Amino acid sequence: MEQVLNDSGWRGSQEGWLEAAYDSLLESGVDSVKILPLAKRLNLSRTSFYWFFKDREELLSALLARWRERNTGGVIKQSEAYAESLAEAMLNVFDCWLDRNLFDSKFEFAVRSWALQSEDILAEVQKADQLRLDALKRMFIRFGYEEDPADVRARTTYLVQIGYISMQSNEDTAMRMKRIPEYIAIYTGQVPQQRELDRFFARHGHKPE
Repeated sequence: MEQVLNDSGWRGSQEGWLEAAYDSLLESGVDSVKILPLAKRLNLSRTSFYWFFKDREELLSALLARWRERNTGGVIKQSEAYAESLAEAMLNVFDCWLDRNLFDSKFEFAVRSWALQSEDILAEVQKADQLRLDALKRMFIRFGYEEDPADVRARTTYLVQIGYISMQSNEDTAMRMKRIPEYIAIYTGQVPQQRELDRFFARHGHKPE
């Protein structure tokens, strides 16, 4: 990790402060994301923060931008990824639920909890929900569904996953993998081919029993 300076020298990095804010948000909520506690976490001076951010609000804005880029960006990217069938396209989207680099479920829960305290953040979450739903709807339309059925299937796909997150479900990975073919069939109306499932499982290091 990049060396950082306290009052007499190293003052850290913007990414370091942002990572500390991310960790605090996930651990204890937005009220814990404050400059002095973050400085103590990083073993830095409070004043070093201002080399990188104007104030706490700018830090929170950067945190929200990271969430948008990763989670909303991940869903959109995967919904637009190449696929030979709708079932395979849905498996691409399911990559998000299993790879935190594409979609960070703990980050999602933390931001949604934050939205309970702030109308501005709630508006951001609602905007993100719509962008993700629109991306999923476009995916269904791309594979031949009419607009209304595509909308309902997009909502079913997305809202079930948000339910998983909101309930903080800790479903066993092997069990979830076992259920995925049925989820795909229900969401898309198509039974995934074995070769499609094999590629999906291989991406996630899973070997079905």
